[in-house]
Amino acid sequence: MTADIKTLRRILTDYKRVAVVGLSDDWSRPSNFVAKYLLDHGFRVIPVNPKYDEILGQKCYPDLTSIPTPVDIVDLFQRAERVPPFVDAAIAIRAKVVWMQLGIVNEEAAQKARAAQLEVIMNRCMKIEYARLFGGLNTAGVNTGVISAQRPVAFNR
Repeated sequence: MTADIKTLRRILTDYKRVAVVGLSDDWSRPSNFVAKYLLDHGFRVIPVNPKYDEILGQKCYPDLTSIPTPVDIVDLFQRAERVPPFVDAAIAIRAKVVWMQLGIVNEEAAQKARAAQLEVIMNRCMKIEYARLFGGLNTAGVNTGVISAQRPVAFNR
């Protein structure tokens, strides 16, 4: 089941506390620039990685169940086969959404999350979806407010 635009927009508008599982301290990793983008756009990012004490100025937790505050979205930067225990933890902490990043699909884990009344997004990036739905996505990375499928002339060489 693919989330429609209305669902994605509602999730990204209503839920602002995001536990990023697998967040890296390395600025060149996708998890890091997604988390930084979310922080810059009004989200509360809660890093989850046992290797670090702090990432992007935010206290880091070793696992989801160690987070002392409510979590709305569990954003997974994990391989598909590693997703099930994180879904179990998301259910245990009463998260609202399990979000599996680009390239991550685990239908069995998704069914378990849905059965526990969590919403599930798979194979999508929070940063890309937010920029696409609220303005700010184009080839040059500039907030033009216009999304186009046409390739800019500069790239048509």
